[in-house]
Amino acid sequence: MKPDTSDPTLPERDRQELIRWTVACAERLLPVFSAARPDDPRPGEALDGAVQFADGQLAVGKMRKLAFGCHAAAREASEDASTAVARACGQAVAVAHMAGHSRELARYTKKALAGTELARELEWQRAHVPERFREYVYSNLE
Repeated sequence: MKPDTSDPTLPERDRQELIRWTVACAERLLPVFSAARPDDPRPGEALDGAVQFADGQLAVGKMRKLAFGCHAAAREASEDASTAVARACGQAVAVAHMAGHSRELARYTKKALAGTELARELEWQRAHVPERFREYVYSNLE
């Protein structure tokens, strides 16, 4: 069943499924952050935590703290692209709390990448979003 596009929360099972896609998207961007801030593990650790949430091993409260860590990393980053990637990671992880955060991945991808690299990445994201979430994620962008 397709999720209601007007519901920013969605049931936990849906969020657990959707977060796998947001993590996959953010992991593809993470090298941009890591190149600029190799000693800052927060975004990568948060993505690891999101996988644990998807497996039912972490609670939403812990996920919110991990997302906040990503946003703190974004504030400390000095380059626009690494800031955007840290924010993308934060949004990906925040899907544990509210599925509507999944709708922000494309926006931060556009801030992190440019040109053909951006086009390829956006195409990859669209091609890999689970079909039942396609309208949910992209309804505000189309």
